[in-house]
Amino acid sequence: MSTAVSTPAADPAPTLSHRLEYLATRTAVFALRLVGWRAASWIGGRLARLAYRPLGIRAGVVERQIAAAFPDRTPDDVRTLAGRSYESLGRTSIETAILPGTPQAEILARVERVEGWEHIEAALAKGRGIVAVTGHLGNWELGGAYVAARGVGIDAVVRGAANKLFEAYVTKARTDIGVEVVHDRDAVRRTPRALRANRMVALLADHDALGLASTFVPFFGRPAKTPRGPAVFALRFEVPMVFIAIVRQPSGRYAFLVEPVEITPTGDREHDVDAIVLRYTQMLEERVREYPDQYFWQHRRWRRQPPDTPPHLREP
Repeated sequence: MSTAVSTPAADPAPTLSHRLEYLATRTAVFALRLVGWRAASWIGGRLARLAYRPLGIRAGVVERQIAAAFPDRTPDDVRTLAGRSYESLGRTSIETAILPGTPQAEILARVERVEGWEHIEAALAKGRGIVAVTGHLGNWELGGAYVAARGVGIDAVVRGAANKLFEAYVTKARTDIGVEVVHDRDAVRRTPRALRANRMVALLADHDALGLASTFVPFFGRPAKTPRGPAVFALRFEVPMVFIAIVRQPSGRYAFLVEPVEITPTGDREHDVDAIVLRYTQMLEERVREYPDQYFWQHRRWRRQPPDTPPHLREP
């Protein structure tokens, strides 16, 4: 008797809307590259502000989350901060879109201040790789490009996109600037290989990831579902971990900030993982408090919570 061998299902063919989205993206990127990085960034910020007012795209989500995170702010303060967060997101999106093809020297020049790079060097000197965590703060894509431009091999764990044409374009764009892309569904298989090659494995630590377990830890006082993958990898393979933030400065250039994440094994793996997840979430919160206008408030950070969450701590 023969046994049928199943094969992975092929990705569905791109829809008309996917093709139009892809074409619009390529056209916009081509046009924005012509005006240069600073002008393109400014245009992105202006356009994104229109998404807040008058269009009101996700405005309620953004305002509610900011008000919940900063309860002492007045409604006017909340609206002002919300508008600035849209502008920051627009600038980040455009800066990222036109990043491929940028010379390494120019990528390096976009960072005006670096703090804590010695922690990366010390980790890589051990030869076992390094786990880096960051969040949707500032320009996280530029952070990966900056690491690569400084000669550090980096694998970025990312989520897949529904539009496979767009996903292929973004994957090539990341690869072109020296960042190896690992889809979250493949992270468990590919991360050990990257660490053995003494590379940096970078993960966003403030959203769910396919194939990687999560846990609930406080973020601005409310339980938020947070990936455990970075902590699990660091403990299992006994590699150092750092938290990285790359945040826009008044000049329009960036600060690249690195902090070591303390790992203290106690023999209780579950406890240790949860402690590390809490630690890097607290580090992200501290940076968000410092740069609240540069956080991705458009994402519903508290959408998933434990069923026994008290009403006053549920999603705002």
